[in-house]
Amino acid sequence: MTIEEREVIVSEDYADLLIEYNGDLTVFEQFPDGIIHFISGRFAVLHIPEERITDSAIFEFGYSAMPTCYGIVSSQSLEASGVVRLRNQPVLNLRGSGVLIGIIDTGIDYTNPIFQYADGTTRIAYIWDQTIQGDNYPEGTFYGTEYTREDINAALQSENPLEIVPSTDEIGHGTMVAGIAAGNPVPESDFYGIANSAEFVVVKLKPAKAYLKRFFCIPEDAICYQENDVLFGIQYLTQVAFRINRPMAICVAIGSSQGAHDGRGLSSTFVSSVAAFYGIAVVVAAGNEGNARRHFYSTIDPAVGYVDVELLVGENEGDFFMELWGNAPDLYYVDVLSPSGEYIPRIIGGLTDHRAITFLFESTILLIDYNMVESQSGDQLILFRFRRPAPGIWRFRVYQRGDLEGAINIWLPKEGFISNNTYFVNSNPYTTLLNLANTMVPITITAYNSGDNSLYLAASRGYARTNFIVPDLAAPGINIVAPTLNHGFTEVTGTSAAAAHTTGIAALMLEWGVLRENHLRMNSLVIGKLLIRGARRDPELEYPNRDWGYGILDIFNAFDRLRS
Repeated sequence: MTIEEREVIVSEDYADLLIEYNGDLTVFEQFPDGIIHFISGRFAVLHIPEERITDSAIFEFGYSAMPTCYGIVSSQSLEASGVVRLRNQPVLNLRGSGVLIGIIDTGIDYTNPIFQYADGTTRIAYIWDQTIQGDNYPEGTFYGTEYTREDINAALQSENPLEIVPSTDEIGHGTMVAGIAAGNPVPESDFYGIANSAEFVVVKLKPAKAYLKRFFCIPEDAICYQENDVLFGIQYLTQVAFRINRPMAICVAIGSSQGAHDGRGLSSTFVSSVAAFYGIAVVVAAGNEGNARRHFYSTIDPAVGYVDVELLVGENEGDFFMELWGNAPDLYYVDVLSPSGEYIPRIIGGLTDHRAITFLFESTILLIDYNMVESQSGDQLILFRFRRPAPGIWRFRVYQRGDLEGAINIWLPKEGFISNNTYFVNSNPYTTLLNLANTMVPITITAYNSGDNSLYLAASRGYARTNFIVPDLAAPGINIVAPTLNHGFTEVTGTSAAAAHTTGIAALMLEWGVLRENHLRMNSLVIGKLLIRGARRDPELEYPNRDWGYGILDIFNAFDRLRS
C-alpha cells in the first residue's frame, strides 16, 4: 500500500465500507475509485470518497457495509469469585504467569505503577495506538503506531515519558479495564487485579470518522469507535499472541445497540472465529441497557395484523437512529403519527427502499430505510433516522403481512449516544445485550453485587433475539475498586468491570490449561463450559435464565468440579 493509499485509512475525506468478499476480488470491481484494505481472507475494508455516502447509502451499499458504531460499555471481588481460595491451594496458585491480557479500548496509562514490575519495567508487551500515525504500524494494518516493550521501558526511564511513547488514555476506561483484569495489587487501597502476573497487549482505538457519526445521528462529542477498527484491533491481538506463542485473554468492554442482536452479523462471525482458536479466550461485557427503556418487543397476532409503538422524545433531544427488526418470514410496514398529530399513512417499502419524510408542523426530517431481507440475518430491517426530532409522543403502527404470528424488536441507541429522556413508553428490559455480547462463542458477562448477591439492575438482559443463551455468567460489577488516571483508585460499577474481572479469571484458566499443559486445546468454549459447571446457583431460580445466565462465577468451584 502506497503512502497516499495509507492516508485514506484515517482521512475524513474517505468513508469506510465493510465488505465480506470471501476471497472473491471481483466484488470490488464496482468500486473503481475504491482502495481495498484487507482484514482477513474473508473480510476487507473499502475506502471510497466521503461524498459518496449520502442519506440513501444503505439503499446503495447495504446495511452491513456501513460500519457499526461502538461505544464504551460503562465507566471485594476476588473472594466472591473464588480466586483467594484457589490461590490458597499451593498446586493451583494461579496468577496468569505467561498469559497475555488483550485490551481493545481507550488505551492505557502505561506510566501507572500497577502495570510495572517491581524493578520499574513495564508489564506491557505491545501497544498499538491507532490514533498516532507513523511508519511503525503493525504488519498489514498500514495505520497507527506500534510501541514495543523496549520503547515503553525507554519511556519509563525518561524524565518525559510521553516524548518517547506519546500514547495516552484520555478517557480512563481502558486503564480501568486493564487494572481490574491484571493490575498489581495495592493492599492499602484495597485494590487487587486478578491475573497480576500476566502481561498486556493493548489496542487504543481511533475515534469514528465524522461522516459515520453524522450518518447514524450520533452526537459529535460521543465516545464512538467504528467496526472496522475494532476488527483490525482483535486481529492484531491474536496475531501477537500467535507470533510470540502465548495464550491470551481478550476483554471486549465496548458495545453497540446496532444490528440484529442474533450473533449472525459480520463482526459476530469474525469474533466467534477468533474466540474458537486454541489458547484464546474472548470475554464480552453484556452492556448496561437493562432498565434504560430503549428496547421495545411485541408479537403480532395475524388476526389483528398490527401493533402500536409509542416513543417519547425528550426536550432538546439531538438527532438519533432507531432500528426495527422483524422476524421472517412475515413482512412489516409502518405508519407514523407525530407529536402534533400529523399522520403519515402506511409506508410500503420494496425489497430495498429509502424515504425522506418531512412534516408540516414539525421541523423533523424522518429518514426511513427498508431492507426486506437483511443480508446478515435474513430478517427485515427498518432503519429510522430522526433529524431535529420534535419532543413528545411519536406513535408508530407496525403492520404485519403474513399468516404466522410475527414479532418485532426495536432498539434505540446505547447509553452515550442518546439522552435518558427519550425512551419507549411500553419498553421491554430483555434482549438488551449489546453487540458483541450476542455472539455465541465468546463468554458474555453480566454484573452483580458480590456484597448481597443481587443483580445489577442496569445490566443488559438476555436472551439473544434468536433465543440462544446469553449472558453466560454473572461476575462482580458493583463498587469495584479500579485505577484512575491520576494513579489513584475509585469504585466503578457496570458490566465493563465484570467483564474485566472475568478476563483475569480466563487468564488463570489459560495458565492452568495451556501453560501447565492440563488442557492444550483450551479456548473460549472450554473455559466458558468449565466456569458454567462451577457457577453458584440460587436454588430458588431456574437456570439458565435471562438475567443471570447460568449463575455466579466461581473459579474455585470450577476446579472443585474437575476434581470430583
